[in-house]
Amino acid sequence: MKKYFELIILVVVLGFVSIAKTREFQERPYVIMISFDGFRHDYVEKFDAPNFKSFIANGASAEAMMPSFPSKTFPNHYTMVTGLYPGNHGLVDNSFYDPTLDVQYGMRNRELVENPVFYGGLPLWQLVQKNGMKSASYFWVGSETAIAGSFPDYYHIYDGDVKNEDRIAAVIDWLKLPQDQRPNFISLYFSLVDSESHASGPNSEKTKNTVLEADRLLGLLMAELKNVDLPVNVIIASDHGMNEIQPKDENLFTTEDLLKDLDPSEFRFVSNGAHAHFYVSDKANIDKVYGTLKAKENHFKVYKKSEFPAQWHYDNDRVGDILITMDEDYYLTSASNKARQIAAGITRGEHGFDPYTTEDMGAIFYANGPNIKAGAKLPKFENVHIYPLVAHILGITALPEIDGKLEVLKSIYRR
Repeated sequence: MKKYFELIILVVVLGFVSIAKTREFQERPYVIMISFDGFRHDYVEKFDAPNFKSFIANGASAEAMMPSFPSKTFPNHYTMVTGLYPGNHGLVDNSFYDPTLDVQYGMRNRELVENPVFYGGLPLWQLVQKNGMKSASYFWVGSETAIAGSFPDYYHIYDGDVKNEDRIAAVIDWLKLPQDQRPNFISLYFSLVDSESHASGPNSEKTKNTVLEADRLLGLLMAELKNVDLPVNVIIASDHGMNEIQPKDENLFTTEDLLKDLDPSEFRFVSNGAHAHFYVSDKANIDKVYGTLKAKENHFKVYKKSEFPAQWHYDNDRVGDILITMDEDYYLTSASNKARQIAAGITRGEHGFDPYTTEDMGAIFYANGPNIKAGAKLPKFENVHIYPLVAHILGITALPEIDGKLEVLKSIYRR
C-alpha cells in the first residue's frame, strides 16, 4: 500500500513538472529577425511604404541604426547576430586576407564561407539552443556554417533564386510545428532592395518600386502571422544604407591610378570599393607604402592601423596594415569598370563607407510584437545592441562577453 501511495505521489509530482515545463514553453515568446539588405534609413518615408508605416506606428522604431565599420553586408549581418563589432568577431569585411591562414576570404567562395574558422562569437541561434530552445534560419550570414560545430536546428544553404514568398511560407510552417519542434528564434533574409539600389541607385524609380515590393512582402508576412496563435515579435533591420555614385570621371577613382608608383611585391591589395586594405609583407615597409598613398590623398583618407578611429573597433590581424576609405560620393573601381559606367551613364548605389561620417550608410531598425512598446522611438544606435534585446525578449540572461548593451534598447521592451 505504501508503495502504491508513493507511486501516486511520484505521478502527481511528475505531472506538475510536466505542466510547469509545458507552461514555460507556452509562455516563451518568439522572435523573427528580418534583414532587408541595403534598406536605407529614409526609404520608408521617401517612398511612402504603407505596411512599414503601419508596422512602425504599432511598434518601435529608431531614427536610424548605425552599421559597424565597414558598412558591408557580411560583417554587419554577423555583428547583428553576435553582438560583436567585426574587429572582435573576425568576419572583418566582405573580402579580406587572413595572414595566419594565408588565404583571401571572399563572400562568393562557398568553401571559405562555410569554413567556421572565420566566425567568432556565439550567434543567436546557438545562444537559443544553449538555453533549451530551437532556432531556424532562412538565410543569414554564418547560419550555413558549423560554428563551434553546430548549425541552427533548421537552416538553408543560401540560394538567391528562392522566391521571397517561399521564404515567408517556410517561416510560417516552422511556427506551425509541434511545440517541442518549434523554433523560438528565426532569422529571415531578403536581398531585393540591396540588389536594385546597387543597380540603379538609391533615388531611382526602380528602387522605389523595389522598396514597395519589400513592403508587400512585409504585409504578406504580418497577415500570415495573424493566423498563428503565438506571441511572435518581429524585428526588422538592415545591414547598411546606400550612397549614390554618379557616372562621372571625378567620382570614380581607379585602382590602377591608386597603385601607380607602388611596388606590388611589397603588399597584398584587397579592395572593397568604398575602402581598400593594404597588407604589407615586410612591416618595415609600412611607412614607405603609407607615405606614397598619403601623397595621393584626394577624396579619400589613408590610415595606418594605429590611426584607426576608436569607434571602428577594427584592430584585427585580418585588417590591412594600411586602409584607405573613400569619401562620400566617391568610389574605387577598375579602369575598365569606370569607362563602362561613364559610357552607359549608369548611376549606381554603393556602401562600405565610414558609417560615422556618411549619413547615407544609416540602416533601419523597427520592432513590433507583444513584447514591444507601441509608439516607442529611439535615437540612432549601433547595431551591436540588437543581440542583447533579442536575448532579453526570449528570457535569456546568461550572455557571452559581447559589445552590445541591453540598456540601449531596453526602453522599448514590455512584459
